[in-house]
Amino acid sequence: MQNTIAFFEVQPWEKKILKNAFPEALFYEEQLTAETVKLSKDADIISVFIYSTITAELCAKLPHVRFIATRSTGFDHIDVPYCTQHNILVSNVPEYGSNTVAEHTFALILSLSRKIYQSVNQAKQLNFDHAQIRGTDLNGKTLGIIGLGKIGLNVLRIANGFGMNVIVSTHSKDILLQESYDFEYVTIDELVESSDFISLHLPLTKETKHIINNDRINKMKMGTFLINTARGGLVDTKALIAGINSGKLAGVALDVLEEEKEMSEEAEILTPEFRKEADMETLVINHYLMANPKVLITPHNAFNSVEALKRIDNTTVENIRAFIDNSPINTVNK
Repeated sequence: MQNTIAFFEVQPWEKKILKNAFPEALFYEEQLTAETVKLSKDADIISVFIYSTITAELCAKLPHVRFIATRSTGFDHIDVPYCTQHNILVSNVPEYGSNTVAEHTFALILSLSRKIYQSVNQAKQLNFDHAQIRGTDLNGKTLGIIGLGKIGLNVLRIANGFGMNVIVSTHSKDILLQESYDFEYVTIDELVESSDFISLHLPLTKETKHIINNDRINKMKMGTFLINTARGGLVDTKALIAGINSGKLAGVALDVLEEEKEMSEEAEILTPEFRKEADMETLVINHYLMANPKVLITPHNAFNSVEALKRIDNTTVENIRAFIDNSPINTVNK
């Protein structure tokens, strides 16, 4: 039986992959809403991103749908209990960028430790005086990782390759993991007191907001480097500025800013909706930190690699094909 597949919120960068996999499918740039649902009223399978809110009322207008594939990790925009009650399977993209963000993290670490940005600017000015661009080795230095999820684990893996001493602060300890990687579990206060480099890999919650604050920065060694590729709100910006001015922080690399609009998905940044709501350019240009020579800022770009974006759609294609073959994968309901 031929399945009717409808994709909504399709971005230019993903259409080729999806269309190659399902040439007969329907493709729409619009969100799936009460107004656009008529475009896919006969669909058996639909795929959306996070701006399409799939409510019970909307599902009721899709009488043939049996499978919803969201092209995101989160799925709280879908009424999963309703789907379960009505035999509609829902799948997601469990992971697509943990190694990508980890690699960007180390790009920032190396940029700070070897003063890459300053070196490039100096060379462009034909200034070959090395006194101001002398760097520091990573080998033998202590890297403190706060949060050991998939991204933090990849950072740990890379750090072991550089010969760094790694200490980790995280909620749950996996003793078996220590058989594969060289690191030590410590408390967060022990971590900030002992680290030469500190890298954040936590979600932003009430408990983690401003986990890097005045008290913890004051406990750091003089000349510590801080890297944040997770969420801006993990760091108290005022405390950060004070730490830079006091010399506690020798360098800071940020892929996220505290004032940045919160999001549920990294790929949300690539959508027109996000760009309408967040004036990132003005935010960064007006930010005090941008002008500070000790600070390196990238525009929430750690997730943004060709391979990571392909993984979003390739996983979605695999999810749909597995459902068609009666062997569903990556489902969030049964």
